Amino acid sequence: MRIHGAHVLALSAFLLSAAVTGAAQQKPVFDNLELGETNHWQDVVFVPDTTDPEGKKGRWTGWFHQDVVDASKLDDEGIIRAKVEGRWTDYLVVELPEPFLKWNWGHRLEQLAGFKKMMAGEKFTPTISGPHDGIVATHGSRRKDTHFTINNAVKGIGWLPKRENLAEVLGLFKSTWDDPMPKKLGVLESLYQRGAEVFDLTKQTSLELYARPGFETHTFLNQMTDPGVALVFLDLPESYELRCIAQMIHPDDPQASEYEKQVVEYINVVHDYFHGKAPRKAIGVIYHVVQVFDNSPPKGAGRRMVPSQP
Repeated sequence: MRIHGAHVLALSAFLLSAAVTGAAQQKPVFDNLELGETNHWQDVVFVPDTTDPEGKKGRWTGWFHQDVVDASKLDDEGIIRAKVEGRWTDYLVVELPEPFLKWNWGHRLEQLAGFKKMMAGEKFTPTISGPHDGIVATHGSRRKDTHFTINNAVKGIGWLPKRENLAEVLGLFKSTWDDPMPKKLGVLESLYQRGAEVFDLTKQTSLELYARPGFETHTFLNQMTDPGVALVFLDLPESYELRCIAQMIHPDDPQASEYEKQVVEYINVVHDYFHGKAPRKAIGVIYHVVQVFDNSPPKGAGRRMVPSQP
């Protein structure tokens, strides 16, 4: 077969284009220890800091999809499906029990009242225990700087409105974003006072603030591998342990549903509503509750509350 000059040029152009495309799709090689042994990220890109004249400063962006959680049965059957300890299992989600709800919303309302007093010039010291600060125990994936897969981390924990209330509550936060802080505290107060009416009693939420290409928290790595977690609250004499399936949603995940994208937006907005505007949207986490234990000493001592014991 004869190859004409035009064909040679066309073939050369094609090969060059393929080589450039392949190079562009190559993921960067990170050699730091704050990483796992599996790459979870797609479309990794370096975004330069425009204030750096040398172009060396910046951050890596990318997205992931957590493929060990399946929420397709959640709405119709109340089942969250997850790969826990190497096996796919259907878990029936449960509502948080009345003692937990009374303690949680009661404590939050006390703290908001205290913040109002502090802004009025009265003395108030916020507590670091309680429903906002949950201790999340995870396992399943070793980070390169550690011997073990098990990890514990304190996370800021919040509530998620029921699906039918989500857009309304999100709109409420946006419309009062620039209000003075005492008024914003009043908005939060009104929601907690109507807790069971507003919020989904089968869920807690958080943000995975720091995980990104080039730096991964151990919580992130474990939940990408095994989403079965324990979420513990300590506020003596009360202590509760929630066994949950942790569903992580990246704000740029093209596979996320419209509802999931709205959930991520909500968790970010409610965080920033109180703490101030963050430079970027963080990964949203939904903790789907499947069991609840009373760890309060000595009355609870780790007894299961929900589902009730036979």
